[in-house]
Formats: sequence, structure tokens, C-alpha cells
Amino acid sequence: MKFSFTDEQDMFRDTVRELFADRCPPDAVRQSWDNDDGRVPGLWAALAEMGVLAVLAPEAAGGLGMNEVDLVRILEEAGYAGVPEPLVEHVAVAIPALAEAGHGALEAAIAGDSTITLNLSGEVIVGAAADAVVHRTGDTLQLVTEWQADEATSIDQSRRLGVLTEITAADPLDGVDPELAFDRAALGTAAQCIGVARRLLEATVEYVGERHQFGKPVGSYQAVKHHLANVKIALDFAAPLVYRAAWSVAHVDDPVARGRDVSMAKAQASEAVDLAARQALQCHGAIGYTFEYDLQLWLKRAWTLAAAHGDVRFHRDRVAAAIGV
Repeated sequence: MKFSFTDEQDMFRDTVRELFADRCPPDAVRQSWDNDDGRVPGLWAALAEMGVLAVLAPEAAGGLGMNEVDLVRILEEAGYAGVPEPLVEHVAVAIPALAEAGHGALEAAIAGDSTITLNLSGEVIVGAAADAVVHRTGDTLQLVTEWQADEATSIDQSRRLGVLTEITAADPLDGVDPELAFDRAALGTAAQCIGVARRLLEATVEYVGERHQFGKPVGSYQAVKHHLANVKIALDFAAPLVYRAAWSVAHVDDPVARGRDVSMAKAQASEAVDLAARQALQCHGAIGYTFEYDLQLWLKRAWTLAAAHGDVRFHRDRVAAAIGV
């Protein structure tokens, strides 16, 4: 049995990585903090043209007919690049939900003519300027097309939040499992955590190699090496769990087993990205706090993603329940 990714999956990941490097450099991420919708102009259309938005849509509906194993490293690269677009919400959750429900909004969502976000727990909407919201009510999902929401703030200012106050128009998404939708959201967020942690580690390794203290690079000191080695170990443990969870979401029908694997991945990925953020800040020192320095963009993304769709404690409790302890 082969456990590695295919050459085609590698090529897709590399192509999207190049797109993000070209269209979503740190300056573009920074500008998304200040514009009206918290997004990068032109990036959504480019992702639609490349087929990223259609990864989980069936071929019969004009999609690529792929699964979460194909998507997981795309979302990881989105985390690495700091992409502010609602990829997890739209691509990983809303698209398959619309496909499973046979909803007419699928075509526009695949084409990039609409943006769909989530409200699976509580009242907070990520991406309040979206065209529709996949909303959980009890054991069902609905596509909310008209609503009222109050603005909310996030430490990551590209994540435009809203607090849902009233729903005025919605369509039921019949036959869509809300627990599967949650697992997809948690998986996608875990993948982004891995990408953000990679970016923080690489930036910190580069910084401590360039900064000198007492005539030597800071990175040559053993204590600094240990900090960064611990981050690398955490990443090397978390990433395979995320990839395994992607396979489980794509292929495992048992909701308990699927949820167990997703929660193991999200718990480890949240821990890894939190450790990467703490060690990056410690190794950078005071400059890591400054608004003008790009590190803060990924630090704040790390802190928000670590808690999104369940924090470490939530997912550990879920794993414990799944294995009966």
C-alpha cells in the first residue's frame, strides 16, 4: 500500500503554491487588513480559474470530482501564504454541502461568482461580507441568503467577523450531515494551522541565522536550536495526522472513527501552531510584536486558527469520548 501523495497531487499543490506566492505576498495580506472586505483583489477569480474552488464538487456539476486528500495540502499552502480568503468555509465545507443537497447555488459557488461562509456553532460568521452562510440549526443545515449581523472584531483583522442576529431568508440543505460539515471545517482549519506553523518556523530560522549577538548568529546557540527543534518535532507529528484525517473524511463512513481522526489532527495541529507562534515570538524578541514587521500577520492567524472549530481541549475530549476513556 502506498501512503505518499501522487505526482498529480504534488503538481497541483506546487501550482497553487506558485499562485499564492505571486498573488498573495505579505504586502497583499497586510492590505487585506485595511480594505473593505478583508480580501486580496483578483485572487478569488484566479482560484476559480485554476479549479481550486471546484475541487470537492462532482464532475457532473462542473467540478473536479476530487476529495479531501487532494484538497488538504492546498489548504496547508493557504495557511503558509496567509491567504485571507474563506477557503475552508467555501471550498472545504459549503461546496460539498451544496453538492450533497443538490442546491442550485453550487454553480455560482464553483465559478467564484459567490462566496459562502459558515456558522456551525454559536453566532459568529467568519467573512461577514459573504453572499450566503451555511448555518447549523439543531441537527440540520440551511443556506442562509438574507440575514442581519452585527460587526465583531478579531485579532486577525483580515478575518471580518459578524454576530448573527436575524435570519430573514434560508433554504434547507436536506440530506447534509452537520457533523460531517463540522469535521470538514476542523480538518481544513488543521491543515491551515500546519501551513502557518511552517511559515513561522521558516521565518524564525532565517531570522536567527541573520541576527548576531556576541559576534555569533543567535541561531548558533543551543537554547535557540532546542526551541526551534521542538517546533519541527511538533510539526512532524501533526502533519501526518492531518493527512490521515483527510483520508478519513474522504473514505470513512463511521462518524465516530472519522471524528476521532479529525479531532486528533486538529488537537495536534493547534498545539503545533501555538508552539510555533510562541517560539517565533520569543526568538524574534520585541520586533516580533511590531505592526510593521510581517511576523505579526502569521502570529495572529495562528492564534485565531488554533481556537477555530474547536480548540485543543475540545478535540482531546472528543477523542477521549470516541475511544471510551
